[in-house]
Amino acid sequence: MFQQNTVYIIGDSKTSSNNPIMQKYNSFFIGLVVNRETNEIVDAECSSTIALTSIFIKSLFVGKSILEVENVLEEIEQRYFGSSQKALMVAFKNANIKYTQIMNK
Repeated sequence: MFQQNTVYIIGDSKTSSNNPIMQKYNSFFIGLVVNRETNEIVDAECSSTIALTSIFIKSLFVGKSILEVENVLEEIEQRYFGSSQKALMVAFKNANIKYTQIMNK
């Protein structure tokens, strides 16, 4: 399904204890498939309790560069108003750090 030039990265974070995602998964995760030649995010999914949340979050990431952190974070702030907004931002930053480490090896 995914080309040889892609990698799969998980970013994780915590959110408030009363958040349904924390109650179900004990953490917030975002999975990103990234084209390592272009740095483009080609697929995304997250831990969520509502399918629409995962679909919307996917739309925030697919087609973006994993290296353009500030642009992606700004879009999250302007468009995603779920209770896990900050957790999503932290998870993306975490995924970016992991990706950068992998690419620098």
